Amino acid sequence: MEHDEWSRRQLFRRSALMGAAVLGGPVLLSACTSTSSGDALQAAKDAKKIKIGIANESPYGYTDQSGKVTGEAPEVARAVFKNLGIDNVEASAVAFDQLIPALNAKQYDVVAAGMNITAKRCGQAAFSIPDYSALTALLVPKGNPQQVLKFEDIAAKKVKVAVLSAAVEKGYATDAGVPESQIETLDSQDNMLRAVTDGRVYCAALTDISLKDVLKKNPGAAAEVTQGFDPVKDGKPVISAGGFVFRTADKPLLDAFNAEAQEAARQRGVDEDRHALRLHAGEPAEAGRDHREALRRVTGRLSCRTCRTSSRRSSTAWSRRRKPRSAGSP
Repeated sequence: MEHDEWSRRQLFRRSALMGAAVLGGPVLLSACTSTSSGDALQAAKDAKKIKIGIANESPYGYTDQSGKVTGEAPEVARAVFKNLGIDNVEASAVAFDQLIPALNAKQYDVVAAGMNITAKRCGQAAFSIPDYSALTALLVPKGNPQQVLKFEDIAAKKVKVAVLSAAVEKGYATDAGVPESQIETLDSQDNMLRAVTDGRVYCAALTDISLKDVLKKNPGAAAEVTQGFDPVKDGKPVISAGGFVFRTADKPLLDAFNAEAQEAARQRGVDEDRHALRLHAGEPAEAGRDHREALRRVTGRLSCRTCRTSSRRSSTAWSRRRKPRSAGSP
């Protein structure tokens, strides 16, 4: 499969629909164009159109060379909304740190950018069930001469690290003892790659999915991606999961999206008891991890009580809808 070719079946098979919904409150911007008022779900059905927000981060949500908006999240969104009777999905690209503010300002109705679920973001918007799980990795110079493999190595060896603006990796770094003076915040994956290859920073931190994608598109770059890992906070591993983001007031839209996404995954044989499938392009389903453990650890890291409660309810509801296994099934 070519990297830019995404099918509905492949996307749902490689996404981690782990069964959690998290809720929070709004953050508003002024002087913005509004997508709708009142019931966003009904408005989208009436118009047969909905707007999504992306941050041009490949492979999660981006515009390809032909001008088409694609990637994991937009393609999943198209499939889900089509089944809801919403045939047209329009996209707006904004900076990653403006995705939630622009959502709450009604520039669009859904963030479809592979956004990581965090307790802080739970206080700003409502997340769908997680649709993927990802490890963190570091982009380092070819050969990794300093042998930096995790955030603790960055702190110990006093090297500089680049992170994406408003992404979770800066928090992972500071939790590991990396001082602010060693962290450079940049606005794009390409600029992170250039910072490493130009020697302005030693490494860049992002999901292993994103960093592998950057190198695939820049095969001549004198850089490599370390083995993926789970960051550590307070002595415990942080399990990363991402999903779609909705305004808190748009519960009917969120609930409809979750229900259709779960049903689509069930029909495609995604077994929520065995694997939380990773999005790694070209990697087999065995790259996943046990679903129940992943879900427990993800929800356990969220400080928002509502998030944890909703996660468990959603997972239980999904389990009740499963097809019965045949005799002898694992």
